[in-house]
Amino acid sequence: MDPESDTAPSAPLILLVEDDASVRKALTFALGIEGYRLEVHDSAETLLRQAALPAPACVVLDLNLPGASGLDALAVLRERGLDCPAILITTQPKPPVVAAAAELGVRILEKPLLGDALPSAIRDLISR
Repeated sequence: MDPESDTAPSAPLILLVEDDASVRKALTFALGIEGYRLEVHDSAETLLRQAALPAPACVVLDLNLPGASGLDALAVLRERGLDCPAILITTQPKPPVVAAAAELGVRILEKPLLGDALPSAIRDLISR
């Protein structure tokens, strides 16, 4: 079953950036089941190479990506005028990461992502 094929064109779009293939597949499936449309990238660079970005409801980025980090990518997206809600997923964020995330207005979710933690956080952010 392809979760993306079952979503309506009007469903909220989530930009997902995750380098780990198994995590990326699991998150894609879980968010598709929740009814979201997804644009999925395996690195910050593949996302940032796009000349025109879609208008997402939320951006979900892993912190530790090859090349630019999730925070680096979000900083570039913010400079380009993308001001939608964002979620940074990571394990045990250190104080500088927490401070940088706060400055960029990004919510941190710590791994492991249990239950519906990510879909619930997305629902909370996009309903505001």
